[in-house]
Amino acid sequence: MFAPLIEPFRATFALSAGEAGLIATLAWLGSALPRYPVSYLLTKLHRRYIIIAAGVVLTGAATFTATAGSLTHLYVGALCMGMASGAYFISANPLISELFPDGVGRAIGTHGTASQIASVSAPAIVGIVLAQASWRTAFRAIAVAAATVTVVLYLAMRSTTLPGEDGDRGDDDTAGNRSLRGAFRAEWRLIATGVFVLGLVGFVWNGLFNFYVTYVHEVKGVGEPLARTLLSGLFAAGVPAFFLSGRLADRLPYVPYLAGIVAAFATAVLGLTLATGVTAVAVATVALGYTIHSLFPAIDTFLLDSMSDVHRGSAYALTSATMMLIQATGSVAVGQLVDAGVPFDTVFLWLVGLVTTVSLTLLTLHRIGRIPTGRRPTPS
Repeated sequence: MFAPLIEPFRATFALSAGEAGLIATLAWLGSALPRYPVSYLLTKLHRRYIIIAAGVVLTGAATFTATAGSLTHLYVGALCMGMASGAYFISANPLISELFPDGVGRAIGTHGTASQIASVSAPAIVGIVLAQASWRTAFRAIAVAAATVTVVLYLAMRSTTLPGEDGDRGDDDTAGNRSLRGAFRAEWRLIATGVFVLGLVGFVWNGLFNFYVTYVHEVKGVGEPLARTLLSGLFAAGVPAFFLSGRLADRLPYVPYLAGIVAAFATAVLGLTLATGVTAVAVATVALGYTIHSLFPAIDTFLLDSMSDVHRGSAYALTSATMMLIQATGSVAVGQLVDAGVPFDTVFLWLVGLVTTVSLTLLTLHRIGRIPTGRRPTPS
């Protein structure tokens, strides 16, 4: 949501690249902050309350952000909107994996596809709004949409019995799942693998896509309206990526598949820096979007299918919260480097090196047997 608004924010508040990057960083950080406490609350409260609360917080935060009159006000709004999204996803993903144990990848991929369709439409909608009104109108629209969806979800869940609401808490009520320490001790190898891959690759992705419009406009010479359209294409490529990658994760060995995706993402970032002309930039953008969004359902399938039933909720929360803290610094890191005079292309080439290192390390540790391979599911 914040990526296509970075330039309007800079124009309204006269922000430097670092200050603008911090807005996106706070939204990302906000998504990480509730994941530890929410993982505990899920052992005490039914998921419906967490999901509804997230909708209420998003509605209020979007309304608050729309009235921002200062940079501090905007920072707080971004943080709160991120917190709402984090609370939702930490509640939804483990539930999805438990509802569809015979096709975790397919289920995660389908859920991701739906989320990605919303992400795809955001830059285009923002572009339309900015052509007719200000960025404040975009946040007012988000508030209305969030309130509407929250009411619909409440009415739908009120008439539905969700897992754990029939008096039997099952695995969610075990001492292991209530204890973050116990979950870490049992699943630390999987947690470390998830944090290593998603934390570092997500750091690169966060720093890249939040400055994508600025980069292709200032460095590649693409006009801002077209740059926002290309940003929509970046996320649109994630729709087939989620759909296909989740299904491939159900059929391929997890770790080699993950290493291959990460290597492909590094190649796509390199391709973007080398691209000249709108066509080449567009091709590199689609490749970039497809590869990074292929990673998300693949790593989630690997983690959720491999973690034990007892520890899945808490272990996934630990992984998610920790990697989000690392990812959140990507935008501000890129912004600070650019403010220090480092060219965008140089920054992105450094990031290519980081992602390549992740892929090679992952594959090497797998070959010497020092990394979990996961429970490869039987194709359905």
